[in-house]
Amino acid sequence: PSSDCVVAEQLCLSDSTCNATYRTLENCALAKTRLLSLDHNSRVRCLNAELDLGNSSLLHCKCHRRMKRQEHCLRIFWTVHSSMTDGYFNLETSPYENPVNEEHWKTDYNKLAALVSGKNCSQLAGDATNPCLKATHVCNLSKKCFRLRTDYASICTKGAGSEDVCDRRKCHRGLRNFFEKVPEDFTKRILFCPCHDEFCGERRRKTIVPDCSFQYKTKPNCLWLLDSCLEDHICKSRLADFQQNCQPVDMSPDGCSLHNHAACLQAYMGMIGTPMTPNYVSNSSVEVSLWCTCENSGNQKEKCDQILGMFESNKCL
Repeated sequence: PSSDCVVAEQLCLSDSTCNATYRTLENCALAKTRLLSLDHNSRVRCLNAELDLGNSSLLHCKCHRRMKRQEHCLRIFWTVHSSMTDGYFNLETSPYENPVNEEHWKTDYNKLAALVSGKNCSQLAGDATNPCLKATHVCNLSKKCFRLRTDYASICTKGAGSEDVCDRRKCHRGLRNFFEKVPEDFTKRILFCPCHDEFCGERRRKTIVPDCSFQYKTKPNCLWLLDSCLEDHICKSRLADFQQNCQPVDMSPDGCSLHNHAACLQAYMGMIGTPMTPNYVSNSSVEVSLWCTCENSGNQKEKCDQILGMFESNKCL
């Protein structure tokens, strides 16, 4: 069976029985998207349709963050697994397959870093004490890294400082493009560069152009942010990936259920460029948060605190 949901869908549609079951699930997923409340019989029919897929490759298919037609693939995944979103903040499993060794994506970062180090020191003032600046200079030596970083920076700064409001949706798309298409060796060093002073911390905090991608004029409620995320296939998928890979466990020595901090950092990067984009909260720490508040959450305060706590006080992250 194919692990790719797009291929699995094609195989299913060519089989009359699987086709009929899949069409039922599509209607179930559509009803959920439109927030239509299903009666008991409809819910049973939807659940049975999911069970009827049995050993179909559709039931076990996954997507890849760097694949073409990613949104289509994720729509298929959530169509087949629509019952998993019944819990308010409990997506259970990630639609993304575990990343294989992506050597073909890697560029020799160290070779480019050596080039930067060999340049006239006066040109690169601050490199020695500012790893974030050095990571940016190395990015500029890679055509792809420079182009995609310039792309999102120009989109996310349009309208800043004037009466115009930036186009947040385009800004988010540009950020996702950067973090998906540039090798992680570059993106991780730019986003997670270790800082020892506030000048470096400020550069790190502004990596994602927070005035556009992160901040609103007033902080919305975190439950509203979550609702916006669950309506978007990419955001919902990235959140599921984040929940799976950054699940904190108090009893664990490293505070991480999967003991894989690299996978957690990758999942965190996946959240950038979604309605639930996180960022550093100050220039002097590595604490991160969402741009939202749990004030006025009423009887859903506990759920709201849980959402915020996944970022603010997550030992795994």
